[in-house]
Amino acid sequence: MIGPDTEAPAAPPPPDIAALLQTQPAAALAHAEAILKQSPGQPSVELLACQALRRLGRSKAALGRLNLLARAHPRVPAVLWELAQAASEKGEWRQAIDALVRLTGLQPRVASGWFLLAKALRKVGRGADAWRADLSGVHASSHDPDLLRAAVAMKEGRFDAAVSILTARLDQMPDDPPAIRLLGEISWRRGDMTEALELVERAVRLAPGFDLARDFLVRLLMQTNRLPEALEHAEALVDSPIRSPSHDLLRASVLVRLGAQERAGEIYEGLLAGDPDQPQVWQNLGHVLKTLGRQPDAVRAYRQAVARRPTMGEAWWSLANLKTVKLGPEDVTAMAGALEALAPKGDTAREDVFHLHFSLGKALEDAGDYAASYRHYDLGNRLRRTMTPHDAQAFSAEVAATAQAFTAAFLAQMGPGGCPAPDPIFVVGLPRSGSTLVEQILASHSQVEGTMELSEMMVIASRLQSRVDQGEFPHFRDMVASLTPADRLRLGEEYIERTRVHRQTDKPLFIDKMPNNWQHVGLIRLVLPNARIIDARRHPLGCCVSGWKQHFARGQVFTYDLAEIGRYYRDYVALMAAYEEAAPGTMRRVIYEDMVANTEAEVRRLLADLDLPFEPGCLEFYNNDRAVRTASSEQVRRPIFRDGLEQWKNYEAWLDPLREALGSVVSAYPEPPSDWRAWLALQG
Repeated sequence: MIGPDTEAPAAPPPPDIAALLQTQPAAALAHAEAILKQSPGQPSVELLACQALRRLGRSKAALGRLNLLARAHPRVPAVLWELAQAASEKGEWRQAIDALVRLTGLQPRVASGWFLLAKALRKVGRGADAWRADLSGVHASSHDPDLLRAAVAMKEGRFDAAVSILTARLDQMPDDPPAIRLLGEISWRRGDMTEALELVERAVRLAPGFDLARDFLVRLLMQTNRLPEALEHAEALVDSPIRSPSHDLLRASVLVRLGAQERAGEIYEGLLAGDPDQPQVWQNLGHVLKTLGRQPDAVRAYRQAVARRPTMGEAWWSLANLKTVKLGPEDVTAMAGALEALAPKGDTAREDVFHLHFSLGKALEDAGDYAASYRHYDLGNRLRRTMTPHDAQAFSAEVAATAQAFTAAFLAQMGPGGCPAPDPIFVVGLPRSGSTLVEQILASHSQVEGTMELSEMMVIASRLQSRVDQGEFPHFRDMVASLTPADRLRLGEEYIERTRVHRQTDKPLFIDKMPNNWQHVGLIRLVLPNARIIDARRHPLGCCVSGWKQHFARGQVFTYDLAEIGRYYRDYVALMAAYEEAAPGTMRRVIYEDMVANTEAEVRRLLADLDLPFEPGCLEFYNNDRAVRTASSEQVRRPIFRDGLEQWKNYEAWLDPLREALGSVVSAYPEPPSDWRAWLALQG
């Protein structure tokens, strides 16, 4: 809103005329003209007449009169605002800019003037000046009492109150970028990603120089896996007249997600060249170097991080998580000292603390002190579990419902359909099951491209599940049954299209190694009937203990309790058995222990199952220099080894909760136990 006049031109017009302006501009104009006829030269009435002309679509007539009024009263913000509006409507951008420069000089804390000035500057090709005007508008908005009240309400969780404040504001100023962005953040906090994206995208369209809104938009696009769009906006931020290393870091994060590790590394190295005292950037660089297989350089980067911040738990864990690197006694002493230093900080240091416990667990395991190692792994897992929501019983119920949905009769009823593309090879199972080894072997074939753990199928499944959660369908089965052949074709094509950004070669086949996709095998069969699915399976005790010792950055919330990871494994085995019964031959199972013991025979069998000719390069997978982002990235860069097969036995004294949760799965391995149907029935 434009504030009080700096120079009062005359007494205000009668209130009834001002009230008519909003609803009956023609009547307001007639009243104003009548007053001016009787008493010419009243600036406030002349201003009202010009406002009425604009509302009647007669901007040209208003513009001529406003020019005269502005010459007579050059320091009246309301006059300058109307002049700028009329000039903008007629495309007289330079005239609008002149009025707005004067207006923002008089009232620098009124954001609407800055935003209109930015729009006018863009129209005449002055992009850099427009960007600065948008930033000035954002700064002015930071003092606005309505926006401040809404922001406080949002941060306190009073979303309805915040929305009420912002809605009232937008009724008066429907194109106010800060209010729209704030409304988008409330939608995001409420879990409505679609609405959040629409609102934040609108804020950026209205004010392309609104850096905070564009930064937020990049993060939302990354969360929804719209990575090419995220990169476009991240690259735009780098051109901001307000230089910020955070913009470079954000762009590097998007590049990492896109698999452009080299480009991300160049950004990190550039930032460190300017200021080497940035432990977080050293850590990020270490992640990139590890992914690229440059292990000595990765170790150096992580060492630089902990040298600059000895309590940096994630950097210590990144070192420990290099499976082929061992931390020494001096490292154990340093990490123990870091825990002592963090103790007074309480909950604020939890992230560093649990990472340090996992790191000490690994270091002491390598040293052969398994009791001390277990103690630290246990402390790290317990702390991480308090920070991570996971309802094991509810998850088991979802698995049972999925098994009940995708029966043989149901699949027959659905009939043929989906996208016929044979491109994807899904590698599913639990983390730490040997899936990265399978991926690396296949990615060494001339017809297969390795990508990474892709989230696209999970995004599609989550979107379909939301239709059940929102009450559109009573059960998941009903929702799936509603999918027509055209729907299934569209969903399959969506997956192929959304994953295209991760494919860097022209190889006909590609691997999606998201392990959690075992939950969606039934959906995959419906929307991508020609996709191959590999079930990578490892001994339940070896797999679960390895997962429990591994801190995952995201997505594997079931791993922080031995009983919960055991139950998860049992759910997985039961659902895969149900899928196999419903659609025999759907999956090719790879047993990790067999692959280790009889590598060539197992590789030949796997390739034959996938209708691929044998290639010797698949046996020399460790020579493949492709980027690998999983916890096994170093292990797959050397020949197959047997060291990890029975490491779980070092912790056997503490595994009773895991054994109990796994039940008959252990003795039946590698086959599913005979009671898998009973297990699913109990969960339903």
